[in-house]
Amino acid sequence: MGASIGQREKVRGFTLVELMVTVTVLAILLAIAVPSFDGVRVSNRLTGYATALATSSQLARSEAIKRDAAVTLCASANGTACDASGGWEAGWIVISGTTVLQRQQAVDAGYRMVDSGGANSIAFESTGVGATQATFTICRASPAPGAQERVVQISATGRFTLSRTHIGTCA
Repeated sequence: MGASIGQREKVRGFTLVELMVTVTVLAILLAIAVPSFDGVRVSNRLTGYATALATSSQLARSEAIKRDAAVTLCASANGTACDASGGWEAGWIVISGTTVLQRQQAVDAGYRMVDSGGANSIAFESTGVGATQATFTICRASPAPGAQERVVQISATGRFTLSRTHIGTCA
C-alpha cells in the first residue's frame, strides 16, 4: 500500500562534486564559444554595413534614372547635406538637388569605412551612369584591428560587387 509512517522516501539530488564538474565543463565550453561568437558578430556587422552602402548606391542610381536628374550618394555627418568632415563612418545620404532620399546613420565606434580613392561622393547621371568609380573597405579598427574586411566596389556603370577579404589592413 503506501509507505509506513517510519519510512522515508529517498530523495536524490546533485552532489557537490557533480555540480562542480558541470560548472567546470560549462566554463570550458564558454571559453571556446565566446571568441567564435565575437567573430560571427563582427562578420555580420561588416556585411550589414557593406550591404547598406551597396543598397544606397543602387537607390541613387535608380532614382537618377527615375527622376531624369543627377542623384548623389555622399558622406554626411549631419544627414541633411553632403559633408565629408566625418568621412563615410559618420554616415551617408542619397540626395537629389536639396531633397534627401535616404539617410544612413554612422557606423558603430571601432569600425572604419574608407574609400581607397578618397572620394566623398558618387554622382549618378540621369542615365544611371556614375561619374566616378569607388572602392570602399569596411573593417573593424578597434579594440584591435581585425582580419575580416568587406570591400564594396561601385563601377562607373553603377553596378556594385561585394567581397570578403582577410588582409587585415585596417588602420
